[in-house]
Amino acid sequence: MARPREFDEQRALTAAMETFWSLGYEGTSTRDLCASTGLGPSSLYNAFGDKRSLYLRALGRYHETSTTEQVALLQGPGPVKERLRRLMVHAVDADLDEAGRRGCFTINAAVEAPVHDQEVRELAARSFDQVTGALHAALAEGSGTGEIRASGDLHALARRIQSTYYGLRVLARVQRDRQALLDTVESTLADL
Repeated sequence: MARPREFDEQRALTAAMETFWSLGYEGTSTRDLCASTGLGPSSLYNAFGDKRSLYLRALGRYHETSTTEQVALLQGPGPVKERLRRLMVHAVDADLDEAGRRGCFTINAAVEAPVHDQEVRELAARSFDQVTGALHAALAEGSGTGEIRASGDLHALARRIQSTYYGLRVLARVQRDRQALLDTVESTLADL
């Protein structure tokens, strides 16, 4: 008879996510994963499969937490431009406050993954598409109320704002000047 699991699977998955997020897929060893989760190698792989399976689940966990948080900021109360500002400023501050300046795990995974890694690309695309959809919905709402002066394709505008947002997340990994990043936020919003 198999022994029941004696650990919190979500806590262990979150710990693995944090480790992959900090070190990248290639930079993360089994020893790193065991240290962060508190599990031995056999328990770790019995629970989650191999390193790649655990990495894919960690990306899914990030989607459930961080991507959901991004969408919630866009769907929250207040004027559309203020919600867009909250999204971007929240990311700038979170990325600048982090000791390791990890940026966005999904962006990191998309950049680190080989071009032929379809599973990672699909997981990243799922998160990116969800944020794009929330951006488009917010812009459509703002366009309908007259807050957003956009003329033309709101999908293209959503992708442009998303590109700026993700660019800020990458820049915050190396840029220490918060005001320079906030100036980008404000100039983006002024164009709307």
